[in-house]
Amino acid sequence: MAVEGRGKEAAVLSGNVPQTSLFLLPVSLSLEVSVGKAATIYAVNGTEILLPCTFSSCFGFENLRFWWSYNNTDTFKILIDGTVKNEKSNPKVKLKNDDRITLEGSTKEKVNNISILLKDVEFMDTGIYTCHVRNPKEYNLQHQAAIFLQVVDKLEEVDNTVTVIILAVVGGVIGLLVFILLLKKLITFILKKTREKKKECLVSSSGNDNTENGLPGSKAEDKPPTKV
Repeated sequence: MAVEGRGKEAAVLSGNVPQTSLFLLPVSLSLEVSVGKAATIYAVNGTEILLPCTFSSCFGFENLRFWWSYNNTDTFKILIDGTVKNEKSNPKVKLKNDDRITLEGSTKEKVNNISILLKDVEFMDTGIYTCHVRNPKEYNLQHQAAIFLQVVDKLEEVDNTVTVIILAVVGGVIGLLVFILLLKKLITFILKKTREKKKECLVSSSGNDNTENGLPGSKAEDKPPTKV
């Protein structure tokens, strides 16, 4: 059993993993493609926009294929198709169906960037852009990620007035609560000191009364007994 386990480990490290075993491995160890956290990006008509895409694979890659596709309600087409030979090679374009597109990809610093730049965007460019990657080293395992591009006349300026007001109100409330807590502690401290002073006064006053009334420990004990 130990020999068999070492054999499987060696197969994984060498990349010679059976296809059935590949899908039993954690997803984090297989091919991943990302277009960033934003599901939608906006571009002003007539400008240019960068469509981001990166990939990663813990198994490495050889002759990796990537392509971008465009899709809306009426059209589906491949925009660009290319390959990446290995980790030391930059992506190369083999097919491009739109002259406005430029590959901005690079494998420098192990970023594995296959982003594209779309110039002179038009309203008809609005749609879903999907970045596809296929890795022969992982038995042609394929993964993709999509981003929605919305072309607009102009970018709307975000009015932060309401946000500023809300933050000011929240900050004021928090500040007031902190002030109340500090004031409460100060009042408690003053009351405590006042009670301590009152106790001292009462003890002192009680001692004086005992002296005058001739109780034990008072000056009355010093008087000589009355002669009969």
